[in-house]
Amino acid sequence: DAVRDFPVERAGIRPAGSPHSAWELLEHLRIAQHDILCFSMGPEKYVELKWPDDYWPSSAGPSSAAEWGKSVAAVRRDLDSFIRLLRASERDLFEPFSWGTGQTLLREALLIADHNAYHLGQLVLIHRMLGKTAGRKN
Repeated sequence: DAVRDFPVERAGIRPAGSPHSAWELLEHLRIAQHDILCFSMGPEKYVELKWPDDYWPSSAGPSSAAEWGKSVAAVRRDLDSFIRLLRASERDLFEPFSWGTGQTLLREALLIADHNAYHLGQLVLIHRMLGKTAGRKN
């Protein structure tokens, strides 16, 4: 819902007072969620990213509406994959991962919920701000 009817042509605008554009937030959300999903699947699926460089896009806006759509679809797909992981009967929500430093599947689920809620709220705010101001391009 946070990206429904979002004016993709304005996704690269950082409204006055906002440190990020909608594209930057969407891509950050996608990258971070994918990172958590891969980490939760096990060490054979996980490649550690460099903070903060690898967690943010290199451009303020998408190259096209298709790129925006691919990012939205990836967020949904990875969230569905994580939900399937949570529902897997062989996974224990409370058992620390053998490859981590005490993380559990429940902790990673709460991390996704918290992180997504925060940045989706920012996306909604930017959508509202773009409706009221011309913003600034970066």
